[in-house]
Amino acid sequence: MGKVVDMTVGRASSHIIKFAMPLILGSFFQLTYNAADSIIVGRFVGTNALAAVGAAAPIMNIVLFIIVGLCLGMSVLMGEFFGEGDMPKLKREISTSFISGGIFTIVIVILGILFSHEILKLMNTPEEIIDDSTRFLQIIFGGFIFTFIYNIYASTLRSMGNSNASLYFLITSAVLNVIMDIIFVVYLKAGVAGAAWATFIAEALSAIMCIVYVKTQVPVLHFTRKEFVFDRTLLRRTVNYSSVAAMQQICLYVGKLLIQGAVNPLGIHAIAAFNAVNKIDDFVLTPEQNIAHATTGYIAQNNGAGKKSNIRKGFRVGMKMEIVYSIVLMATIYIFAYGLTSIFVGDEGKKVILSGAEYLQTMAFYYFMPGLTNILQGYFRGMGKLKYTLNSTFLQIGGRVVAAYILAPHFGLQGIAFACLVGWIVMLAYEVPLFAHAWKKALRN
Repeated sequence: MGKVVDMTVGRASSHIIKFAMPLILGSFFQLTYNAADSIIVGRFVGTNALAAVGAAAPIMNIVLFIIVGLCLGMSVLMGEFFGEGDMPKLKREISTSFISGGIFTIVIVILGILFSHEILKLMNTPEEIIDDSTRFLQIIFGGFIFTFIYNIYASTLRSMGNSNASLYFLITSAVLNVIMDIIFVVYLKAGVAGAAWATFIAEALSAIMCIVYVKTQVPVLHFTRKEFVFDRTLLRRTVNYSSVAAMQQICLYVGKLLIQGAVNPLGIHAIAAFNAVNKIDDFVLTPEQNIAHATTGYIAQNNGAGKKSNIRKGFRVGMKMEIVYSIVLMATIYIFAYGLTSIFVGDEGKKVILSGAEYLQTMAFYYFMPGLTNILQGYFRGMGKLKYTLNSTFLQIGGRVVAAYILAPHFGLQGIAFACLVGWIVMLAYEVPLFAHAWKKALRN
């Protein structure tokens, strides 16, 4: 388990597949945190409780993916230094990332706990669910310090080619989360707050397991006091990479927050349905994202080692994987849309199920587009061109939000699906010419 992998030698397809599979499985289990909350709350507490969790989800996801984005940006630098074989510099980057990222996370946690209610009010959250949403959100904010610890350890290990270790911890904590959901929500009748506490406990466990694993199994990541330093020179590069990656995630989830504002006026049933289909969207799109992350890791190491031909091979492998997965995904979601939505609510939620199924069947025709955008972004990130990924995400979410407010009043949740199409078209219109130029330049070198 303590193995690190040099991806500058060997077959690109083998490295990317081996690297992507644990990421995909890990993300699936991470998504069970929110999905388990929504399914158990929706079935055992009711539609209002499901809507309360749904209203809090965009805010929760913004902060979660700020943290993920910070760690992703840090891992690109770590991958480069590991590819170069510069271990002292790698250690300075890791320690600088831990210190700066930890301070930032603590500040975010405090602000989030203090202002949860006010943020929900700004989102036009209905009065009948705002108190439950606030309680859920405040508890979740308290657990984000553990989320940072897990993600920074996981990103460090992945930058060194080890994507297996963090997977085992995530599986364990995800199973615990489901068990704790059942105990708190079903047996103790703790409602929405109980679901939040279940997630809090599970996140804490995953962070603790990462710490223990690194201390006992990964000697290269053991630091002496002299090695655990705050390098101001590296901080500038770290902030540059991490801020762009985090801003990209902020753009995406602030956009989702604004889209939630377009959904909320449609009523409780629409909010509940949107919460359910958002969870399904996350699950089905996660493999596309993780194939791109694996490609990023491969490209970053080979970029650091100066192996240009490997970079081209890695991109081609990633693109083929995205295309095959997208074809399977589109057929599966279209066929099983009704059954997937019905997982989240009981028989009394027929209106929620029908609305969600219509949304998913519309989205099924579009799912190949995020596959294309993800692999292009994976290439840009691996080459250190994170500003391209930020700009394209900003354009995508901008187009999507504007379209959502225009289309949702006329088409309901299907209008939100049409808005996704608009956003992805705008994104590809920006990314494809940039990629074509970069690819031609790479071929000449």
